[in-house]
Amino acid sequence: MAQKIKAEGKLIVVCGSMFAGKSEEVIRRARRSLYAKRKVQVFKPSIDKRYDESMVVTHMGVKHEAVPVRNVAELRTLVLPDTEVVLLEEAQFFDDSLIELCVQWADEGREVICAGLDQDFRRKPFGPMPGLLAAADEVVKLRAICIKCGAPASHTQRIIDGKPAHKNDPVILIGATESYEARCRRCFKLRG
Repeated sequence: MAQKIKAEGKLIVVCGSMFAGKSEEVIRRARRSLYAKRKVQVFKPSIDKRYDESMVVTHMGVKHEAVPVRNVAELRTLVLPDTEVVLLEEAQFFDDSLIELCVQWADEGREVICAGLDQDFRRKPFGPMPGLLAAADEVVKLRAICIKCGAPASHTQRIIDGKPAHKNDPVILIGATESYEARCRRCFKLRG
C-alpha cells in the first residue's frame, strides 16, 4: 500500500525594523499560497489595532484578512487540521512558547511564516524573535530607508515629543509614524 508523502514543513522568519516591508511580505506570501490553492490561515496579535482589528495592514494601506489572537494558547486552538500555511504577523508580541509551537507545526509538514521586529527600540532582541530566528529554515531580513539620511536602515527609532526615547521607556508601545522612524546605525539615537 502506498503511503501518503508528508509535505516538507518549514519555518520562515521575516524580520527587520519598522517600515521595512514585513507586512507586505506576509501579505505577498499569503496571496501566493492562496493562488496555489493551499489552505492558508493568517493571524495577528489582538493588541495591534493600529489600522484594523482583523486585518494585516501595511503602512501604505494594503490589507489582508487575519484572525486576531490574544496569546499562543489561543493561537494553538485556532489552527485547523488541514491548514497547510500558517502566517503570523507581529510575532515579537507573543511569548517564547511561540517558538515550540512553530517548530511543531513545521515538523507536522506545515509552512510557517512568522514576521516581526527582531529588535526593540533599544536595539535589543525582541520577544521570541531570537529563538524563532535560531529555529528558522529560512530568514528574510528586510531593511527600511533611514528617514534622516536615506541610507539602508535596520533600526527602529522611537520618538517622543520630537526627541529620541529614553532607554528605560516601556518596550511595548503600539504605534506607527507618529511614534517611530526607521534609522540607519549612524542616525539612530537613544537617550540614556
